[in-house]
Amino acid sequence: MHRARGLGRAGVGMAISIVALLLVVRSVDLVTAWNVLLTASPQWIALLVAFVIADVLLRAVRWRVLLLPLGQVRLGDATASLLVGYLANNVLPARLGEVVRSHDLGMRTGISRAAILGTIVVERAIDTLVVISIASVAILVLSVRGVVASAVLVGLAVTALMVVAIAVGILAHRLPGAARIARFLDRWPRVRHVLTRLRDGLRVASNPRTLAAAIVLTVASWSCTVLAFAAAAQAVGVEPTMGQAALLAAGTNLATAIPAAPGYVGTFELAAITIATSVGIDRESALAFAVLVHVTTLLITSIGGALALARRGRRVHDQETVPATGSRSDA
Repeated sequence: MHRARGLGRAGVGMAISIVALLLVVRSVDLVTAWNVLLTASPQWIALLVAFVIADVLLRAVRWRVLLLPLGQVRLGDATASLLVGYLANNVLPARLGEVVRSHDLGMRTGISRAAILGTIVVERAIDTLVVISIASVAILVLSVRGVVASAVLVGLAVTALMVVAIAVGILAHRLPGAARIARFLDRWPRVRHVLTRLRDGLRVASNPRTLAAAIVLTVASWSCTVLAFAAAAQAVGVEPTMGQAALLAAGTNLATAIPAAPGYVGTFELAAITIATSVGIDRESALAFAVLVHVTTLLITSIGGALALARRGRRVHDQETVPATGSRSDA
C-alpha cells in the first residue's frame, strides 16, 4: 500500500513536470534560447559556480548551528550529509532527500535520526520565512501583480502554518489533553520514542541565540542565491536589477514546493520564465539563464553528494577491515 502511494506521488510529480515542460516549449523559441545559451560568458559562469558553492557551504554551517543543541557535529559531516540529501532530491521524488540526509547524518554521528529530522523541519521553516520576505520586498519594489504576487501570498500562508506546527510540536506536552495522548502512545513505545526525539529537534527553535544565528546564515545563503541568478543572467547578456534577481531566486524556490519530477525539472524553468516576463525580461533569455542556474546547481550538488557517499563507504570499509588486520597480526 505504501509503495502504491509512493508510486502515485511520483506519477503526479512526473505529470506536473511534463505539463510544465510542454508549457515552456510552447511559450519559448527553443532555437533562440539555445543560441543565447551558447553565447554565455565563461567569466560569469565561473562566478555563478562560486556563488552556488558558497550557498551550499553557508547552508551546511547553518545546519551545524541548528544541530549544536543536540550534540557536537563536525562541519565536514554536516556538509557531506547535506550534499547526500541534495543528491537524493535530484534523483528521488517528493523531497525524500530530507529524510535521506537525516538518516545519513545519524549514521555518521549517532544522533537520533528523528531529532535530526526535527532540525530540518525548523530549517525549512526559516528558509521559507526568509524566501517569502525576500519575495515580498521584491514585489513591492518592482510593483509586480498577478500570479507571481498570488504565489507569494500562498507561500506566506504556508509559512504561518509551518510556524504554528513547530510551536505545537515544541509545546505539545503542555497542551490540553497531552497526558491522555501520552498514555495512549504508551501502547507503542517505539512511536512515542520517535515523537519525543522529533520534539527534541524542533526544540532548537526555542533557543534565541541558535535561532538568530540560523536566520543570519539563511539571509547570507539566500544572498548568494540571488547573486547566482544575477551572474547567470549577466552571462547571457541580461542585466537584472537586484530586485529582479531576488524575485527570480525566491520564486523559483517556491516553485520547488510543487510536486514534480526529481530535480524539479520543468517547474523550475516555468517559474523562472513566468517571473522574468512579469519584470520585462524576454522568455528566451530567461530560459537560458534558468537552465544555467538549474544545471549548475544539480551538477554541484550531485557530484558533491556522490563524493560524500563514496567517502563514507570507504570509511565504513576501512573500519570493517581494521579489526580483521589486527587479529591476523596478533596471531
